[in-house]
Amino acid sequence: MRVSRAFSRLLCLDGIWVREVQFFADRVVVRVALRRRRLHCPLCSYSTPYRHNQQPVESVWRHLDLGIWRLELRARLRRLGCPEHGVRVESVPFARHRSGFTRDFEQLVAWLATRTDKTTITRLVRIDWDTVGRIISRVCADELDPERLENLFEIGIDEVSWKRQHNYLTLVADHIRGQIVWGTKGNDSVAANRFFSQIGKSRSHAIEVISLDMGPGYAKSAREHAPQAIIAIDPFHVVALANRALDDVRRAYWNKLRELDDPDAARRFKDARWSLLKAPDRLNDQQSRTLRRLRAAGGEVWRGYTLKEALRAIFKPGLTLEDVTILIDRFISKALRSRLGPFIRLAKTIRRHRDGILHAIRLGINQGRTEALNNKVRLITRRAYGFHSANAALALIMLTCGPITVTPPHQQ
Repeated sequence: MRVSRAFSRLLCLDGIWVREVQFFADRVVVRVALRRRRLHCPLCSYSTPYRHNQQPVESVWRHLDLGIWRLELRARLRRLGCPEHGVRVESVPFARHRSGFTRDFEQLVAWLATRTDKTTITRLVRIDWDTVGRIISRVCADELDPERLENLFEIGIDEVSWKRQHNYLTLVADHIRGQIVWGTKGNDSVAANRFFSQIGKSRSHAIEVISLDMGPGYAKSAREHAPQAIIAIDPFHVVALANRALDDVRRAYWNKLRELDDPDAARRFKDARWSLLKAPDRLNDQQSRTLRRLRAAGGEVWRGYTLKEALRAIFKPGLTLEDVTILIDRFISKALRSRLGPFIRLAKTIRRHRDGILHAIRLGINQGRTEALNNKVRLITRRAYGFHSANAALALIMLTCGPITVTPPHQQ
């Protein structure tokens, strides 16, 4: 069997035939030609049998490695005159427009990005991390279903930090499908307005429920563009605010210990942070002992901890709407009388958003539905710290948590 014929079978790429194979110390170069006679525009469906001219240089694409050797495809392409996009280099069936990699190679990189960290990817496929980001963006743009924004009835709008120094992304989740369907840079009403502008007025008015945090930005946009929708405050954010209030109480007490010139006591108490914030059933032995000491000592910190746990228990499964209503009112009353500034502010915030919280309980929009998705997004954004572009981070989130199924090339 001739080498060119063997590589035609080895590459498994439709629409080409191998003209020449060259072997070098670190790579294998395969020169190919397109089987089709018609030229296709890479940006639309226009095709023509007439070429504008021949491209003066070869186009190069990186394909899946052949063992330890890099495998490159090279071809002399033609250019065509598209009535809409002007003179363009013809498209090829095995690679995306303006990509130096084949679809199989990009599919492998995208699948790896949803499973592992950047160092593993860069060492395995021998490309830099910025290139990984660009590949992920291309795959997401190509694979993302434009109809994912149809039939949205119960959605959640939330923010997530994707980079240091307060860089945020706004994500829209479909609660019914349990997927992220849209995202953009920013975390204010302007970001939410982009979403409602994209889906249009008719689809905005079809939304029945919008779950939000307790910030004013998203709520303002939701009331403006979807006034008929029920605003539900996700209990996950309520508990998160309680954790923040408890941490404020702990920090204030720690500062008091520092002022008493007892550095050992201050240092021991600083280590109590995770003992207070973690759920009791997730504490290790050391954290459990620390929590028992805090309980024996009593004081402001322990009162704040009991308030936090009382609020967390309200949203556990099994309680009826009537039970939750009574317990929330009791919590607000108790927190207002606690003489703890952070919890007094928390109680006023909960009282202001009481109806939205109860809507979430009645409709079953609770942290059990969203916490797993939120944790997954946080894990992805930690992987995406190497990205310098918000679009690349968003693309990775959509590949992992959105309506896209990424598989390795051999499973397609």
